[in-house]
Amino acid sequence: MSADLDNEPPQPRVGLLIATHLGVGRDTLMGIARYVRENGPWALHLEMRTQYAESWVPKWLERWQGDGIIARFENEFLLKTVERAEVPAIDVLGTQRNCKFPRVLVDDTAIGQMAADHLLQRGFRQFAFVARPEEAWSDRRLDAFRNTVGTQGFECQVLPAGDRDQLPETWDAFIDQAARWLERLPKPMGLMLCCDRLGPPIMQACRRASINVPEEVAIIGVDNEEVVCAMCDPPLTSVCPNSERVGYQAAALLERMMAGEPWPTEPILVQPRTVIVRQSSDIAAVEDPVVSTALSLIRERSCNGLQVKDVVDRVPLSHSVLQKRFRAALGRSVHEEIVRVQLAKAQELLKETDMPIRTVAERAGFKHQEYMGAVFRARLNVTPRQFRRRHQGLR
Repeated sequence: MSADLDNEPPQPRVGLLIATHLGVGRDTLMGIARYVRENGPWALHLEMRTQYAESWVPKWLERWQGDGIIARFENEFLLKTVERAEVPAIDVLGTQRNCKFPRVLVDDTAIGQMAADHLLQRGFRQFAFVARPEEAWSDRRLDAFRNTVGTQGFECQVLPAGDRDQLPETWDAFIDQAARWLERLPKPMGLMLCCDRLGPPIMQACRRASINVPEEVAIIGVDNEEVVCAMCDPPLTSVCPNSERVGYQAAALLERMMAGEPWPTEPILVQPRTVIVRQSSDIAAVEDPVVSTALSLIRERSCNGLQVKDVVDRVPLSHSVLQKRFRAALGRSVHEEIVRVQLAKAQELLKETDMPIRTVAERAGFKHQEYMGAVFRARLNVTPRQFRRRHQGLR
């Protein structure tokens, strides 16, 4: 028995420099832990700090004799120290421009597109974005959001947010600035925040300006920081960026690098998981009250076998007039809206559950599995099974 133990290869020693004050950091660590459980064991060294201050690094790192590092390089000083360690390392943050290590990152472009699609599908035609200036990830999300609404012929107004690290000294001034900005913008409006942490002050700005959320301004953030989203009034809708998969993919890449494989030159981009819809955007932006009523019915009952005739029966209009007003308000038919809601539900179930495909079709309101497959191929150019494999890389 002891001879067998002596012949076992040593466990890789991996350092984790990922602050835990944000949900994205904790989710990244969960993904790393999942990979190690499935493929380890590794000897993990986690620096348990809530944040990495400028010009600070753990003392153990300066003399560390490990095999690899996964880090959110929040400052150049930390980056340089890891470079001197001369071990394979992976960046899971992507803010340091001089970083030569491979990167596994959330896809900020896809995040911006997903947020824009969420608001466009609710019928908004006025858009705005609250950005963090001089942050590349915020710029990428803004560009994607603006480009996506721009392809539909709409413009996007932008408000630069202050530096959160300077709070609370400047936060009240920012709330006043945001309130004045929001008052001037046309409504109803869809508003994207570059991150969830801007949710509480923006909600306060709306209240200060007597703006109703979501009736006048529907708001969506990013990161799905559940505590922050719950602190907003109403609770904040958010794009879930899939940071757990970032950690998983980073660990998988590090293992290959520790085995001597070459470093990839381009970043590995992880697609966002889904939009977690909460009250801040759970509304359709239409001025036609009859169409608004029809949309509410469709959102509530599309996955329970709702038919176009059921919608017509609930509104004081004929079939043809409702279709005409529906197209005028949203650019699509009642049937197309029902299928859109069913498709969104099917995507959610395929991403988040292991339900059989047939059960997913039933839960999403499709008459049969084959019809759902035809919708996926026509609208997404993939089969439901391919869609699940693409978005369940951890399973």
